[in-house]
Amino acid sequence: MVNNLGSSTTPAGGFTALSDEDWESTLQANLLAPVRLDRGFLPQMIDRKNGVIIHIASIQGILPLYDSTLPYAAAKAGLRNYSKSLSNEVSPKGVRVLTVSPGWINTGASKAWLAEIARNANSTVEEAQQGVMDALGGIPYGRPAEPEEVAELVGFLVSPRASYLSGTEYVIDGGTVPTI
Repeated sequence: MVNNLGSSTTPAGGFTALSDEDWESTLQANLLAPVRLDRGFLPQMIDRKNGVIIHIASIQGILPLYDSTLPYAAAKAGLRNYSKSLSNEVSPKGVRVLTVSPGWINTGASKAWLAEIARNANSTVEEAQQGVMDALGGIPYGRPAEPEEVAELVGFLVSPRASYLSGTEYVIDGGTVPTI
């Protein structure tokens, strides 16, 4: 099972701009929805003594952008912690739990967002993309990831070739996170 839900609609402006509703809706979508999904599917996996759960988190769980996505970052940090704990509980029962934390992904929504930034700043999409990469602290690879690149990693992780992997987080961010 791959839990790929993620969303953030919180306003810019940091902590003081956020309402309880902003926090609650973001935590519901990014942390509690995966918990509920696991609760629904895990019993069957445990009964079969076989299964793989992949939680898609985000590098924001370790590299938050506080100005506009603080609740999202907090929820994804919680998902990382929950995934590790869950893997410790269910790996002995035959179920592997892994976390994939992408950086910026070049999705349709991301492209629309860049176009909006460019329009609002009276700049090009390329300039908007560079501005986002700068806000992230840079992407050494020089571009956001393509969705297929993340999908290939997930495909490997759910395959029998990765049968001994559990409880681990895989960061796929083109080198964005500046730590080891």
